[in-house]
Amino acid sequence: MKALILAAGYATRLYPLTKDYPKPLLEVRGRPIIDYIVGKLKAAGGVNEIYVVTNSKFIRFFRGWADKVKFPGKITLIDDLTKSNRARLGSIGDMDFVIKKQGIKDDLLVVGGDNLFSAGLKGFLSFSRAHRHAPCIGLYRLKNRKDASRYGVAKLDRDKKVSGFIEKPSRPESDLVAMCLYYIPGVLLGSVRKYLRYNKKEADTTGGYIAWLKSRVDVYGYIFKGSWFDIGDYKYLNAAKEKFA
Repeated sequence: MKALILAAGYATRLYPLTKDYPKPLLEVRGRPIIDYIVGKLKAAGGVNEIYVVTNSKFIRFFRGWADKVKFPGKITLIDDLTKSNRARLGSIGDMDFVIKKQGIKDDLLVVGGDNLFSAGLKGFLSFSRAHRHAPCIGLYRLKNRKDASRYGVAKLDRDKKVSGFIEKPSRPESDLVAMCLYYIPGVLLGSVRKYLRYNKKEADTTGGYIAWLKSRVDVYGYIFKGSWFDIGDYKYLNAAKEKFA
């Protein structure tokens, strides 16, 4: 299995902190956010290569980071060739860029580079392998349903299949939200490009891709326990620095 860490965004909501520095390398409790992700991939096992997609503006910082990080497999840095927020490819655009550039055919685990969560990945990977030919998404149950309007909101049936998925609804009908954590079987990697062919304007919305995919194949959801922080702005960055363990 391969893993892809999405780290090509420009994090404008965290300016000036991230104007000249990448968000995944910001430190929480003395470690870069991305280090926690790599550590969980290492502990889970089964991943022999991690791709980190970033941009031309920030790749030099990741080169310095890659020289120090410890992972038993290979870490490959990929420059998506953009230099500004206006030119960004978006999360789905970056996924497509890496899949095509690297010729990936293996099952792929995709993780947002600003995704900070306390639980391990072994449970999610076991769940995904049990549904080997179906995509699976990581979900988190929020304490306050109103906060779900910031995310892709999911509903599950008794078999953990995603029965409903809406991106950033004004009135969420569920407190289960997508964490930007996806398992995509190798046989379905072509769906990323197919989605972009008809939804190019939605290239920065992973939830849009999941909703589209759900209408075509079965998608399953795994609920994570513990804590989760989506480092989107100063409020959540400061909360992570204070509460993440």
